[in-house]
Amino acid sequence: MITNFILAPIFAHMITAILLLFFWRNIAAQRVISVVGNILAFLLCLRLFYATDLYNYLIVQVGSWEAPFGIIFVSDTFSSIMVLLTAIVSLAVGIYSTAALNPSRIKYGYFVIFHFLVMGLLGAFLTGDIFNLYVWFEVVIISSFVLLTLGGKKMQMEGAIKYVAMNMLASIIFLTAIGILYGITGTLNMADLAVKIDEIQNKGLVSVTALLFFAGFGIKSAVFPMYFWLPSSYHTPPSAIAAIFGGLLTKMGVYAMIRSFTLIFQPDEFTKNVFIVIAILTMVTGALGTVNKRSIRRLLSYLIVCHIGYLIAGIGIYTEIVFVGVIFYLMHDVIVKSNLLMITGIIQKMRGTVDMTKLGGLYKDYPKLSLVIGIAMFSLVGIPPLSGFWPKIQFFGESLKSGHYFLFGAFVLASFVTLFVMAKMWSEVFWKNSPTEITAEIDQFKDLLFVRKLALVLPVSLLSLVSLYLGLNAGEIYELAQETAAELMNPHMYIDAVLNGNYGK
Repeated sequence: MITNFILAPIFAHMITAILLLFFWRNIAAQRVISVVGNILAFLLCLRLFYATDLYNYLIVQVGSWEAPFGIIFVSDTFSSIMVLLTAIVSLAVGIYSTAALNPSRIKYGYFVIFHFLVMGLLGAFLTGDIFNLYVWFEVVIISSFVLLTLGGKKMQMEGAIKYVAMNMLASIIFLTAIGILYGITGTLNMADLAVKIDEIQNKGLVSVTALLFFAGFGIKSAVFPMYFWLPSSYHTPPSAIAAIFGGLLTKMGVYAMIRSFTLIFQPDEFTKNVFIVIAILTMVTGALGTVNKRSIRRLLSYLIVCHIGYLIAGIGIYTEIVFVGVIFYLMHDVIVKSNLLMITGIIQKMRGTVDMTKLGGLYKDYPKLSLVIGIAMFSLVGIPPLSGFWPKIQFFGESLKSGHYFLFGAFVLASFVTLFVMAKMWSEVFWKNSPTEITAEIDQFKDLLFVRKLALVLPVSLLSLVSLYLGLNAGEIYELAQETAAELMNPHMYIDAVLNGNYGK
């Protein structure tokens, strides 16, 4: 049965992780097994994406317990997009990790934990049960904490403490909200919750529960005012780990938020205004945080915060057109942020630092690679016709159409600041001459074996090509985003598929 295929990507990463345990000290074997596992999982995720496009909804009732009583996994257009994005990024980061990570980190189980982390992400995107969403979140948090502390450096431990403290708080809030929701509805199935929540007479309690979900997911997504943990922790681990964190972990919170507030809770005007105010403050805070940063990693950390605000604003505006922009921007942002964070690792190997004041001359020394990196940088800015440009049309247009002029101003400010800091980064890192003489000891990249160079450059190049594809094939991506937005704005389709089995196109 094609529906049973939903679980295949999850099992692929779980089996890979278990297999890696038998090669704990064999670094070469771990690298090969991890890459093979990532390729297999990518192919399974790709097949799942096309199967979902063909059948509209794919559903697995675990143990043959019919909804809403059993554990359920659901693949719709939105979740299949997130699964495919996860597969692309994890494949790129997995290949990159074989050359970027030093052997000591691999010996301590990096690849094992990496695959458990990706397994948790896939589970979170595919589950149709609100409590199991919490369980998959915890799998991700535990795995990410181990990855964040792998190596045991003081800076990593400081960042990890902030990361874990805030995510524990988010988990407590999330679990409390689930408890209240179960108490008033008697169910945990998301589709059944969407039906039962309308029957609750105490709308005030429903609104409070909705805001608790927003707080829990908001902390995990690093929205204002609980964003400070991200810039304090994401710059501390190696670039391979930062790439999977910056590209996917915060987006998991955004996914959960979009899923909850389009399916279970239909936000009222007050809730929408809360989203919009938080989005404005998140964009402004993230944008201003980038201005005086010398470290590329810290700069990108604040840009992650800033651009999360775009996605939160879309939920606040809450129209089908703006959700088209949200889905398009989500696809763009996952790819570009992961790519840029991997690029920082390459720059570190080329110059021994990511401090922009100490960098320079990269375009002169590496012109072809610099152009590949430039695609990622200016895709982030949104220069036409690159991928970051197209979804902003929806954000700008819908913010003006709905009369949210302060939100429009925040979009403009965030866009101009992104342009400013990326132009500054290009000028400082690539255009200007290096302020110091580049010796063989500093530029370790040139002396790397060809296979290691390929493992570093190939994933960056592939993700830049994906960014180009998103921008140059905007028509196809718009169609996919429109289909997703239509499903999100018509939750009865999801409910009917899960509870009644009517999920064919």
